[in-house]
Amino acid sequence: MSQYPDRELPARISGDYQPSLRPVNEGAEKWLYRPISCLNHGFVYLVDYMGNDEAIAQAARVSYGAGTKKAQTDADLIRYLLRHAHTTPFEMVEFKFHCKMPIFVARQWIRHRMASVNEYSGRYSEMMNEFYLPEPEVIRKQSASNRQGRGDDLTAEQQRDVLSILKAEFARQYNMYQGLLHTDVAKELARIGLSVANYTQWYWKIDLHNLMHFLRLRLDSHAQHEIQVYGQAMGRIVESAVPIAYQAFQDYRLNAMQLSALDVAVIQSGSWPRNEEKVLKELAARFSNKRERDECFQKLKQLSLTRRE
Repeated sequence: MSQYPDRELPARISGDYQPSLRPVNEGAEKWLYRPISCLNHGFVYLVDYMGNDEAIAQAARVSYGAGTKKAQTDADLIRYLLRHAHTTPFEMVEFKFHCKMPIFVARQWIRHRMASVNEYSGRYSEMMNEFYLPEPEVIRKQSASNRQGRGDDLTAEQQRDVLSILKAEFARQYNMYQGLLHTDVAKELARIGLSVANYTQWYWKIDLHNLMHFLRLRLDSHAQHEIQVYGQAMGRIVESAVPIAYQAFQDYRLNAMQLSALDVAVIQSGSWPRNEEKVLKELAARFSNKRERDECFQKLKQLSLTRRE
């Protein structure tokens, strides 16, 4: 089942048609120049692409010759490749996106270094009067257990206060920026007082192998909400463009579980399910690192191998 059920497509911002002799990917074609809105001012849309599911299988078969076509269907082959981490054939498919996001999201995003990027320049052009204002429901307290995550809800009044403070501060910052420009301060210097909530944009080109790595991390529930929104938008496009590869990605990467040798030893240590308190005591004896111990316990719970008595 599709992770992204069919919905009305966004309007296309360019309708020029150009015939092509290359293989046409109908799933990708339908997304060309159709921006998906992200956050309050952002978007993602597909600018160009190369390849499809067939291109992945074709690249894999060049190692063995055309005879392998009889032994495996494209779907079987693609799923085998991803399941066994034979990643090179997935690099034969590429996507080029135009993305607009808050600067703090861009700084997380750029940590994925296996892509070609060209970003909007605040040295040459004026920065836009566009700042990220979160929806009230995502304004939450700092997590008590995760130093880089959110925790409990704030009250509605506290959320309104946060938004009021941010709006006033962003207005002040942009007025300062405009004042510096009017004083003839260079754009590259005038921008330094602007928040990382200010929006930037770029063209981002990446192959499917590295894009799946990006999506595996940024669609994870532990990723920051704001970048998850962009991951979800790109996931819709990629699923349409390479449905067989994307299903394999969901099955073997996105929704899969990685077990360490220590995790396997725990599972093999006796009969299951077991009482949660006894499991925690056993894990405390096996794992010296609390985080690793907690991660193993969560895996056991996810596999329904623990019970409360």
